[in-house]
Amino acid sequence: MFASSSCYPELCCSGVFVPKGKHFHQRAQHSKLCEWRPPLDSLGYLRSTTMGSGVALHPPPHPDLSPSGFSAKTAAMPVTVTRTTITTTMSSSSGLGSPTIVGSPRALTQPLGLLRLLQLLSTCVAFSLVASVGAWTGAMGNWSMFTWCFCFSVTLIILIVELCGLQARFPLSWRNFPITYACYAALFCLSASIIYPTTYVQFLSHGRSRDHAIAATAFSCIACVAYATEVAWTRARPGEITGYMATVPGLLKVLETFVACVIFAFISNPSLYQHQPALEWCVAVYSICFILAAVAILLNLGDCTNMLPISFPSFLSGLALLSVLLYATAIVLWPLYQFSERHGGWPHRSRDVSCSHSHAYYVCPWDRRLAVAILTAINLLAYLADLVYSARLVFVRV
Repeated sequence: MFASSSCYPELCCSGVFVPKGKHFHQRAQHSKLCEWRPPLDSLGYLRSTTMGSGVALHPPPHPDLSPSGFSAKTAAMPVTVTRTTITTTMSSSSGLGSPTIVGSPRALTQPLGLLRLLQLLSTCVAFSLVASVGAWTGAMGNWSMFTWCFCFSVTLIILIVELCGLQARFPLSWRNFPITYACYAALFCLSASIIYPTTYVQFLSHGRSRDHAIAATAFSCIACVAYATEVAWTRARPGEITGYMATVPGLLKVLETFVACVIFAFISNPSLYQHQPALEWCVAVYSICFILAAVAILLNLGDCTNMLPISFPSFLSGLALLSVLLYATAIVLWPLYQFSERHGGWPHRSRDVSCSHSHAYYVCPWDRRLAVAILTAINLLAYLADLVYSARLVFVRV
């Protein structure tokens, strides 16, 4: 069985991510989560073992566990983690320097608990201000309202789970779920903080509704900063143990799927792409890559990485490479067929009559085309970074 989360040059213990920064035996003893048992041959020397991706890790041996007479050569041999124990009474508050107590009201007095209370309060105030004056008409207003209500609800669930100590009974992997949600929530609130004032608030007349909408935007920005801070605090750091989604490749998966969702929102009008087969191919690229990235996230959240017909490291590497190749075609074809006169595109915004006037709750077709082109470039860069990190992944056989 392969562990579901690791990133070279770090080490993973049965799906638990162990970043580089300390000797392996120091990290394992410090975290109380892993037991290191070096495989020895009949002569008492470290035996070479096979890693999930074929890359050997070389941590120095523990003087208490190693037999006398270890040479520098044998000290460089790879190791295998043989057993993993998960504790449910304490959870490390990454980057905060102190543990977070779970299953107790004291969890709310810890820095991470206070941060989540701020998230809960800011999202609650945001949607309450908008709901009190009914200022969420149109698709963009509905999206912003959904964002604040969704983030409030899930944050409340996370607080209840931690207060009651129900992590072990939660249907998803608790090592991966909170940071995955925090990353999505930060992106959701960021989009609402940009979309709501630019497509809705600026068209409101001065009065109570406008004041409430401006205040809601301010609290949305506060929520965005709070969720981004949680991601920064709980992401993988040296000397800590965490899940795959807290690593750079895991967080990139979140960004890739979010950007794809925004692209889908902009191309919701089929007239933007149905007149050209090349543009339909671009839409297929966005859909295929989104599905594959979403599958990778769900497999980690459900601890189901061993259900794949191929090894999970191979799946991640193949996914990243395929997505880069597909997006490379989209970054060429979409701008070419949307903005080149030779291929029936509109190179200038002034040629789109619907863009000549500003309208509330509406984004004109030319702006949609430009937004999709920019988002395609962003996602291509994200997949390139994902490919680089995936090529360095090492999954330990446990």
